[in-house]
Amino acid sequence: MRYFIELAYKGTNYHGWQYQPGADSVQETLNKALSLLLKTDIDIVGAGRTDTGVHAKQMFAHFDFDNELDAPQLVHKLNSFLPKDIAIFNILKVSDEAHARFDATKRTYEYHIHTTKDVFENEGSFQFQLPLDIDKMNEACQILFKHNDFECFSKVNTDVHTFNCVIFEANWTRGGNKLVFTISADRFLRNMVRAIVGTMINIGTGKINLADFEKIIDSKDRSQAGFSVPAHGLYLTKIEYEYLK
Repeated sequence: MRYFIELAYKGTNYHGWQYQPGADSVQETLNKALSLLLKTDIDIVGAGRTDTGVHAKQMFAHFDFDNELDAPQLVHKLNSFLPKDIAIFNILKVSDEAHARFDATKRTYEYHIHTTKDVFENEGSFQFQLPLDIDKMNEACQILFKHNDFECFSKVNTDVHTFNCVIFEANWTRGGNKLVFTISADRFLRNMVRAIVGTMINIGTGKINLADFEKIIDSKDRSQAGFSVPAHGLYLTKIEYEYLK
């Protein structure tokens, strides 16, 4: 039987989602907890990989187990057993063919920036104190919708077969000393959101213009794009499936 698990985690203390020998990961932590509580080896498959320090307000993963589960009881036990920076929301029985990664139709990320020194924001937001033209940055968002190939924002030497992504939403909002970039797409390349944000910061500070931004995308060259903003300001916020409403 296949089950989906819905969870959230603060990524500060983890070397990302994916299992890595000799390093703490969210996947390994969950595997150990589920294997202990269910008294059999469990190997969960995540909806995607988040890098070291990246957070998830909503993540899905799937695992297989031979017997019917008491989902509310297992959720309670997991939340009691797991460290305080991982929270389980739900466990759902799904079809045996359901796949947390391949069946996801839409993913949404947020990137958080604070513009004045704030001791309470440092672990979950990037401090950037230079003035930013959010109107220009939102104009740059509109350019993203005209393109599908985002190789210029991808980590180099990656093993993907295509750099094409369909972007559904991209915008910047401001509230007080906080800026939030929201972006949704059918899939994301490694480092893509952090590279887009870094490049848009260059637009917001006047370092490059909108025509430059379009040329960067057309170049398909990561070295032409801006810097990658720090991981601790990035949140995976939503994953959508046709059969989960």
